[in-house]
Amino acid sequence: MRDLLGPALTKLGYELVHVEYITTRPPLLRLYVDAAAGITLDDCERVSQYVSGLLDVEDPLPGAYRLEVSSPGLDRPLVTAEHFRRFAGNEVRVQLHRMLQGYRRLRGRLCGEADGIVQVEVDGERLNLPLTEIKAARLVPDAGAQTRSKGHGH
Repeated sequence: MRDLLGPALTKLGYELVHVEYITTRPPLLRLYVDAAAGITLDDCERVSQYVSGLLDVEDPLPGAYRLEVSSPGLDRPLVTAEHFRRFAGNEVRVQLHRMLQGYRRLRGRLCGEADGIVQVEVDGERLNLPLTEIKAARLVPDAGAQTRSKGHGH
């Protein structure tokens, strides 16, 4: 789904941050998109209409489903190596697939990513975490930060 939608949304000026497919009835396809200026409700509607048309033509999903488009929010998920590089310096929460270096879940300052290794500083110690071992990672919102975009579902 990322391969189909990512390049198309990039041409429209959006970044496809994350894709979720939830097997409810009917199934839910949830897209998290972002843009340099943030995401508005109008952006979510524009992406939803564009993606609906593209999925109708390509038909990658069997049967009926619901489509939801949202901003990634202040606690944005970090999914790709590029995300871990771009948001270096920010505080993150990370959940690992298994215990690694004494941690399964951790919170610290993201130092970046290189060659598939994500570095996170926790209590003054720099941990090297293989990207493949990261189950989930999110930015920790800065309590003083202004909201630049709100997660609007469509």
